[in-house]
Amino acid sequence: MTTKTFRYLRCWNVFLFDRHWFSFMVEDMKTLLSTNLIYSIMAKEAFVKEAADDILRLTEWIREVFEDGGKLLIFGNGGSAADAQHLAAEFVNRFLINRRPLPALALTTDTSILTSIANDFSYDLVFVKQIQALGKPEDLALGISTSGNSVNVVKAMETARAIGMKTVAFTGGTTRPGGDLAAVCDLVLNVPSDSTPHIQETHLWLEHVICEIVEKQMFGTT
Repeated sequence: MTTKTFRYLRCWNVFLFDRHWFSFMVEDMKTLLSTNLIYSIMAKEAFVKEAADDILRLTEWIREVFEDGGKLLIFGNGGSAADAQHLAAEFVNRFLINRRPLPALALTTDTSILTSIANDFSYDLVFVKQIQALGKPEDLALGISTSGNSVNVVKAMETARAIGMKTVAFTGGTTRPGGDLAAVCDLVLNVPSDSTPHIQETHLWLEHVICEIVEKQMFGTT
């Protein structure tokens, strides 16, 4: 950047920008926005092409769990932890339809439980012990991991399976679709992308569409 492009005037304490340079930057950012959106859409389209039947299978499982008196236990790390809480909130409160609350619980919210297990035992067990305490054979365990390799999610799935729960994972990636979770889950919904942001964006879309379908299956459109 030349001094003609960017200049600082000490007396006025302001920055002066070259208009042509600023216009170029704006256009460059607009290109980034468009490109990012295109790749995000492509990730969702590729996912639906591969996983449409499995998405519908999962909505049937969730409906059956709710109708049979079971509950949905959801967990993950980081952004996936936020997804777990988001999805649980949509079921417990509502998504698009005013209806009775549906039993879904995020295992990522109780800081006392999480930190005591991590401190006294291992972070690898923060979901395992909650599954042991709360899980029943009629429940469904839903683990979210963009890589499919989160150790605490994998161990929780092994525990859920031992209890007799259905086990489902949301993952991403193209090299090892499903990662380590593929071997310990009854159903894996894998986003065929190596971009973590686009995998997470697709997971959020998936969570919303699952809520919408389950609501319509159970309560109609009113």
